[in-house]
Amino acid sequence: MKIRKGDEVLVIAGKFRGERAMVEEARPRSEQVILDGLNIAKRHTKQTGSMLQAGIIDKLMPIHVSNVALWCDGHKGPAKVGHREVDGVKVRVCRSCGEVL
Repeated sequence: MKIRKGDEVLVIAGKFRGERAMVEEARPRSEQVILDGLNIAKRHTKQTGSMLQAGIIDKLMPIHVSNVALWCDGHKGPAKVGHREVDGVKVRVCRSCGEVL
C-alpha cells in the first residue's frame, strides 16, 4: 500500500469526492484508511463497565485505499507514486513533477 499514516490525500470516489484530508490510520491488510474528519458514522452505544461512554457517539469509519489519491504540493493535484533512491534511502516521488513525497 502506497499511502501511509500522516499523508495528505484527495478522495477521488464516493460520498466525499473532492475532499482533502490527513490519514489518521492505515490498515494495509484490509487495504483501508481512516481519514481525519471524513466518513463519520453515528454509533449508539451502551456503557460496558466504566470503559465506554453511553449514548450516541461519532465514529470514524474506514475508506478503501482505491478511493483516495496521494496529494502532491508540487503541482497541487493527485499524485501517482513512484520510488527513487536518494542518498541510499528509498523515497516516494510524484511521477508528474518528480517532487519527493
